[in-house]
Amino acid sequence: MQQPYSQPFSPSRRRLLKGAGAAGVGLVIGFHWGLGGPRAMAAETESGGWAPNAFVRIAPDDTVTVISKHIEFGQGSYTGVATVLAEELDADWSRVQVAPAPANAELYGNALLGGMQGTGGSTAMASSWDQLRQAGATARAMLVAAAAERWGVPASELSVAQGVVRHAGSGREARFGELAEAAGRREAPKEVRLKDPSSFRLIGHRVPRVDASEKSNGEAQFTLDIYLPDMLTAVMLRPPLFGATLRSLDDSEARKVRGVVDVVRTPRGVAVLAEGFWAAKKGRDALKAEWDDSAAEKRGTEALYEDFAALAREPGATAEAHGDAQAAIDGGTRVIEAEYRFPYLAHAPMEPLDAVIRATGDGYELWAGSQIPTIDQGVVAKTLGVPAEKVAVHTQFAGGSFGRRATPNGDVAMEVAGILKATDGRRPVKLVWTREDDIQGGRYRPLFVHRLRAALDDDGRPVAWQHRLAGQSIMKEMGGLRDNGVDPVSVEGAEDLPYSFEHFAVEGHNPEAGVPVLWWRSVGHTHTAFSTETFMDELAHAAGEDPVAFRLARLGDHDRHRGVLELAADRAGWGKPVPEGRARGVAVHKSFNSYVAQVVEVSKGENGLPRVHRVVCAVDCGVAINPHNIEAQMQSGIGYGLGAALYDEVVLEDGRPKQANFDTYLPTRMTDMPEVEVHIVDSDAAPTGVGEPGTPPVAPAVANAWFALTGERVRRLPFRRNG
Repeated sequence: MQQPYSQPFSPSRRRLLKGAGAAGVGLVIGFHWGLGGPRAMAAETESGGWAPNAFVRIAPDDTVTVISKHIEFGQGSYTGVATVLAEELDADWSRVQVAPAPANAELYGNALLGGMQGTGGSTAMASSWDQLRQAGATARAMLVAAAAERWGVPASELSVAQGVVRHAGSGREARFGELAEAAGRREAPKEVRLKDPSSFRLIGHRVPRVDASEKSNGEAQFTLDIYLPDMLTAVMLRPPLFGATLRSLDDSEARKVRGVVDVVRTPRGVAVLAEGFWAAKKGRDALKAEWDDSAAEKRGTEALYEDFAALAREPGATAEAHGDAQAAIDGGTRVIEAEYRFPYLAHAPMEPLDAVIRATGDGYELWAGSQIPTIDQGVVAKTLGVPAEKVAVHTQFAGGSFGRRATPNGDVAMEVAGILKATDGRRPVKLVWTREDDIQGGRYRPLFVHRLRAALDDDGRPVAWQHRLAGQSIMKEMGGLRDNGVDPVSVEGAEDLPYSFEHFAVEGHNPEAGVPVLWWRSVGHTHTAFSTETFMDELAHAAGEDPVAFRLARLGDHDRHRGVLELAADRAGWGKPVPEGRARGVAVHKSFNSYVAQVVEVSKGENGLPRVHRVVCAVDCGVAINPHNIEAQMQSGIGYGLGAALYDEVVLEDGRPKQANFDTYLPTRMTDMPEVEVHIVDSDAAPTGVGEPGTPPVAPAVANAWFALTGERVRRLPFRRNG
């Protein structure tokens, strides 16, 4: 039978059940919730076999393995999915572990991502909440039924806690592992009762992460840790300009490098294969290549800014409109306007891109930190000319992603499969991107220009809001544009502004450029939040009103925006004196159905840039599955957003990226990280995302604090470009 998770070959692998075969197999529960509704299934399996859509396995040794359809790349999804299922199961948390699901969108599809199997858009908990609660409750009911039958007592007389079923009347008890085999023979109930939230003992509590121990002691396995027998390591030489192609190649010196085994051409460039990484890199350095750049993108950053700025001054495709913003602005007593510029941004995950592949008889195995495993599976299958079911995808821990491992063309999988094909699959191949490959390899957050205009009446109240923006489309590659050509992720966070205006319009342009782009942590919100929240601050200043009061007065019935804004302002001491030489700024933004407000406290650093001392963050993300993880993700998002606000950018000169490593691309350093306070709104709403919503508000909050401190408005990021 098809296994619901894949256990790749590795002598040192400890991540899954140790001695799974020896432990035997007990109860397996699958719970499939597609677009049409829920379907539960239980299956008795033989040792080493699994039900094809299992979400939980209970072994005779009491180990509970939760099968996660979401990758773990540091955001805590493994702990989240385990918490939700284990809560309804009443499992012993110390016996819970997590394993990755195989590539199978029918069984493990993400309904919030159109049904494809993938992790992104901060949807892991939102897409798993109902599904895994049902799966856990179903497993619990089957265990209880098995115990009731064994003891000849009504199921209603039994209780479950910490992985043990008990009958108080007789004092009998049985561990999950003892009941698993019998429970596995039972038919799954059609309906189960879910817990009342008042009885939660895991959800809402600071349970320890399931991956903390192995990541602390070095046992956690990442793709870089995989070493297969007879494996070669490959490093790619890619075009220096986006869109250039190889004209000629002299690989004679590369082949002389000790350890180099082969040099092959692929559709993506030239691969040097060697017995290890260093030999492969030295071999690549020795290649002499000439490129045809006739079709390449040669514009630099400044030229792109000017081209896009010209578009942003003209009407575009309408994303949202009511009233007549243009007429109101033309007839306004006073008009405020501002233009904002946002650079290309690299994702720069700590673990650069990598993948391992090998031939296995009539099929192939791929190891990767795959954010969308079914795309990677399909790309490998197409490249190597086999059906998708002949490609097993082993999803690994990944050292960060921020969207980079979720490419619609499966670029890393495509590359490693192309290399294997070019070498006739003789030996397994590990492909490794260097840091320079990663930062200069494209798939950036798009460069954007925004132009905002607002009309004020005689009393200084804004009556019209017009927002035009221009930048490359991310969704066009996937056929995700609206009928009128609007890219929805370009305007997210701008078209659904919570503030009320009598006249309102958001219009977009998505010009072509040869630079490959991709979603980046919080996607369009990274630039729309900055432009809208700093412009709101400008309007508050023009009206002579307090920035918090100004926002609150225009939030209407947006109670969750109001709740986080009031909470952050209160906890930050808004309106109270700040230490000498400091100032506060505020921003509030909704993204991925979560609401975040941040108040920051800044001073002027020795380098002339903002020194952020304190960030007070309030978040409303529905049910707080694990408060500790929510705090960690808010802190992480703030740190990531600060880097983009102050330092990060990829600058093109004649089409070529200038930044290459962390000496020129500058994420937030530990010395730059402020004190962060996170306050979580108590809520019984369904859980929503936390991986990305902490990022958008921090940059505008810093910019607004900077204005309060210096009187200077920053309209181009990063800050260091304004010195």
